[in-house]
Amino acid sequence: MPQLPLPGLDAGSDRAVFRQIADHLREAIQRGALAEGDKVPSEAQLMQHYGVARMTIRNALQVLQSEGLTVAEHGRGVFVRAHPPVRRLASDRFARRHREEGKAAFIAETEGAGGKPSVDSIMITEELPSAQIADLLGISADDHVIARSRRYLINGQPVETAISYIPAELARGTQITEPNSGPGGIYARLEELGYRLDHFNEEVKSRMPLRDEIRALKLAPGVPVFHLVRTAYTVDGRAVEVCDTVMSSDAYVLSYELPAR
Repeated sequence: MPQLPLPGLDAGSDRAVFRQIADHLREAIQRGALAEGDKVPSEAQLMQHYGVARMTIRNALQVLQSEGLTVAEHGRGVFVRAHPPVRRLASDRFARRHREEGKAAFIAETEGAGGKPSVDSIMITEELPSAQIADLLGISADDHVIARSRRYLINGQPVETAISYIPAELARGTQITEPNSGPGGIYARLEELGYRLDHFNEEVKSRMPLRDEIRALKLAPGVPVFHLVRTAYTVDGRAVEVCDTVMSSDAYVLSYELPAR
């Protein structure tokens, strides 16, 4: 393979042959010899280079796909997976200055990183909360909430889904119940209603995605997600929103500034 020099197999290694081949291809991807969108050498080419059976090559390629490094396209071959632009979750992303500039957190942060943000799949319903949401909001399980579900994209690639739950008594009849919540997003609307925000609590977990999350975020096999639950509190300590978010882990860096006091 003159265009992609690959080392030979180490006969003295106790590492399985298919894993050695996967190691070679992974290293080629990591050093840029195989860039995003490039086609990986075909099974026939790899069989000829390594002198092994087709199943050995397929096992090696499966390792890379399970790691989220490649994607197989039927009838075309295996390609290095293109990763979405990384959005850094900074500790000041919900700063009031962004809302005063008319930008919701996702828009402000994505544009600041040079990306093009967009939102689709917006659905708004009034419903009864789950026990967890009711507990976080400090309301009864019989109290209705407004649920705003949406999907976020950067440069056209889906990176995140989110559902915000707001007590219906606060949001009913306001722009929060409309698909376009207006400049600054729902936090700006809550503050206009007199619920001045003071702080947010977040819990972040990492897990493998559910089937519908794989479809919504177009995740490659082996790519986990961040599951983040955020609660927004007013200056008097009232919880006014809970946001349940699922994010593609290869589209985000979690970056926080923590005081040392």
